[in-house]
Amino acid sequence: MAIIKLSAIERRRLSAFVTCFVIAIVAWIFTTLSNPYKFSIKQVIVFKNAPQKRAFHPLQPDTVNATVQGTGWQMLMFRMSDEKKVVTVDLHTIDPKNYVVLSSQLKQINANKDMEHEIIAITPDTLFFDFSSRTVKRVPVELVQAVNYQKQFAQSDNINIKPRYVTISGPAEILKKITSWKTDTIKINNANEDYYGRIKVQGVREGNLSVLPKTVMVNIPIDEYTEKTIEVPVKLVNNHNYYDVKIFPQKVKVTFTTSLTRYPDLSEDDFEAVADLELWRHNGYSVLPIKVTRMPSYSKVVKIVPQNIDFIIKK
Repeated sequence: MAIIKLSAIERRRLSAFVTCFVIAIVAWIFTTLSNPYKFSIKQVIVFKNAPQKRAFHPLQPDTVNATVQGTGWQMLMFRMSDEKKVVTVDLHTIDPKNYVVLSSQLKQINANKDMEHEIIAITPDTLFFDFSSRTVKRVPVELVQAVNYQKQFAQSDNINIKPRYVTISGPAEILKKITSWKTDTIKINNANEDYYGRIKVQGVREGNLSVLPKTVMVNIPIDEYTEKTIEVPVKLVNNHNYYDVKIFPQKVKVTFTTSLTRYPDLSEDDFEAVADLELWRHNGYSVLPIKVTRMPSYSKVVKIVPQNIDFIIKK
């Protein structure tokens, strides 16, 4: 393959030509993108000044196509950005009718946006609504959490949420489907102490709903756990024929995990260990397995010794 050899002068001329060519392209792009354009972008509708005595349901999607006047640079940035664009629609005039004309609010909409670009039209231009009576309902707060505990630490008691309920208002047909209201997610890594904090409840996804309060206080009790062993008397259950039954042994050793705070206070009275005589009557068991049916909350049985007991029935 032939290789073209250029002299020093020719190389300088070629380098100057390429440089000028690149500069010309950059200048052309800069000039082109600096010109004004009209382009369409999808924007999410947000409502304000909603009616207080009537619940409303939009009869169209929650997004509109806005025709924007701006430079090519702005158009390029809009296309590259993942940020949600929002159009705020005022519903203060909707009481005597069931629709809103967006073109009549363009001045107000643009006043709430940055002035580097201007919305000149919105499609659809008219938003229609279905109205119903507005009702109120109280539902419990549902905590969403992603808590990773440090080794030997865990939740040690019930989570306390204040207030425990939120009040939601909106159309009755929507409210009857709502049984609880979730919070934002609490994320904790290597938790080793009680958590106290204020957390937001999740926002409404429909413009015709409202929820109060917007935040709740959350307390997650967290403690270090250890093992403890207690001797617990065995209770015989399902002795329907009132047989005279002797069991051996009469107590079993229950090893369980518990928080350090509760450790000194736990005794055999906090536990119930049972043996079911029905297993002998119907299944022919020669020994009866032990089952712990009552124990402190947030504790976990590690082992029971012995796991089975012997019994003698006197007839």
